[in-house]
Amino acid sequence: MSNAAETDFLALTRRAAAAGAAVLAERAGRPATDTKSDGGDWVTDFDRRAEEAVREVITAARPHDVITGEEYGRTEPEHPSGTEWSIDPLDGTTNFVRGIVYYATSVAVRDDDGTWLAGAVVAPALDVEYYAGRGEGAWKATGSGEHVRLTGPDRGTDGPLIGTGFGYTPKRHVGQVAALGALMPGFANMRRLGSAALDVCMVADGTLDAYAEFGTHLHDWSAAMLIAEEAGVPVLRPDTYPAWAAAGFINFDRVRAQHIAD
Repeated sequence: MSNAAETDFLALTRRAAAAGAAVLAERAGRPATDTKSDGGDWVTDFDRRAEEAVREVITAARPHDVITGEEYGRTEPEHPSGTEWSIDPLDGTTNFVRGIVYYATSVAVRDDDGTWLAGAVVAPALDVEYYAGRGEGAWKATGSGEHVRLTGPDRGTDGPLIGTGFGYTPKRHVGQVAALGALMPGFANMRRLGSAALDVCMVADGTLDAYAEFGTHLHDWSAAMLIAEEAGVPVLRPDTYPAWAAAGFINFDRVRAQHIAD
């Protein structure tokens, strides 16, 4: 059995996320899609192949870890180590299909007491990687080889921006749009980029000032929330599903107070 104390989780997380992003970088033209649930909730062969690539990297290094991914669910070995991985092979599938550049592979790992140890979000069309290790800070790497430490948004900025996202059902849309009106005070405008992972990472790097979205899954936010946290950004992780996820300088009590029918 692999020994957690002997593993460089940040390096392994970055390697796994890069493997998934390399599959996404093969995109040429609009890919074929299947619909997973509601209209617009697409899945492509790239989603599946990217998750397979991520899983291969993790399993080769740590065969006794639990892996949970968006496309292939939960895999638990016969003698689990207690460490668990969370994979979103393609966060922003709609953007990916349509040729919009905001999509990424997201990978995170936590130990048996639920502490997130490392996370990486790699956006191949942007040529950007965000990554963080517990207690090691948060960083943004670009194709030029530059690694910049992230410190969150500027609290004194003019025209602060909040990022959000929407689900796939009309009922949820109605609730999310109504809630957004209650969250806008204090913000000059809103952005909806189509990738929860990148939204949160953009709070970590100060591009956005806050993010709040109802109904995201663990694989959507697991890596990015650690990155934001290590950048010194307050975060609200959902403790159930569906619930609110949020990051940045926003009143979390006000966020929690927005009730949305599922």
